[in-house]
Amino acid sequence: MPETRSPISRRQFCSGACQVASGAALATLATACSGGGSPTSPSGNATKLGVSNGRFNGSSVQVNVAGTALTETSGAVLVESTAGVFLLARTGANSYSAIDAVCSHESCTVTGADGASYVCPCHGSRYDRSGQVLQGPARAALRQFPTSFSDGMVTIAL
Repeated sequence: MPETRSPISRRQFCSGACQVASGAALATLATACSGGGSPTSPSGNATKLGVSNGRFNGSSVQVNVAGTALTETSGAVLVESTAGVFLLARTGANSYSAIDAVCSHESCTVTGADGASYVCPCHGSRYDRSGQVLQGPARAALRQFPTSFSDGMVTIAL
């Protein structure tokens, strides 16, 4: 049987081309959002930090250690308060480090940790417990705050 080809209209051609382009764009977007292969995507090894509420009293933020990861040396939490968000880690028997939890790259809140480093969920910047950049894209360190410990409470001086 002879094959007959009928010409397609400009509208049909454009419609088909748009469908193919849309499918290709969606496939690319889906691959990019999966985190696979992007040099700036966060590591799959980062675990989300527990959240503790901090009580702001004008010049400091107080955080109760009981019932949090801070009961263990090397434990860390994300502290939320009306004064801001902080990354608080226990570094010794009675010593703690507190740093700003807002990433210096694009102001995302750092919410994860991978061992002794904090990991930004937006672009994968890594910081050590003192706020120094271990891996970019961030270039600036996070602000560090003095801490003190007494009666089961950590005080972050602002």
